[in-house]
Amino acid sequence: MSDDKVVGIVLVSHSAEVAASVAELAKGLAGGGTSVPVAPAGGTEAGGLGTSAELIAAAAASVDRGAGVAVLTDLGSAVLTVKALLAEGDELPPDTRLLDAPFVEGAVAAVVTAAAGADLSAVETAAAEAYTYRKA
Repeated sequence: MSDDKVVGIVLVSHSAEVAASVAELAKGLAGGGTSVPVAPAGGTEAGGLGTSAELIAAAAASVDRGAGVAVLTDLGSAVLTVKALLAEGDELPPDTRLLDAPFVEGAVAAVVTAAAGADLSAVETAAAEAYTYRKA
């Protein structure tokens, strides 16, 4: 897969700082110089805690390179906001998917897999498999 046709990743959190930190962590663990576009979409436009359909849509547009967009969320209304955007049908790029994956581990798996040139289905599978990572 060429660099210009790579899966983009959007990280949606109720906190701008959390979304940005997870994006930085995932890119760093994927090698730092990765060509995978990753965009945080955290908090509200006013800088508070919450979710913003406008920030999510803008982030998705910014990472769309033609191979699909994978969206990972932290919890609750972030999931509902992305589902609403997907249902509207014209707010997000074509081939945008909400991934059922843990936020941090799933983000790392998604970015690493996308950096290897995988397609959207493989990125989704890798992120979902993060649920099985054991820590003890």
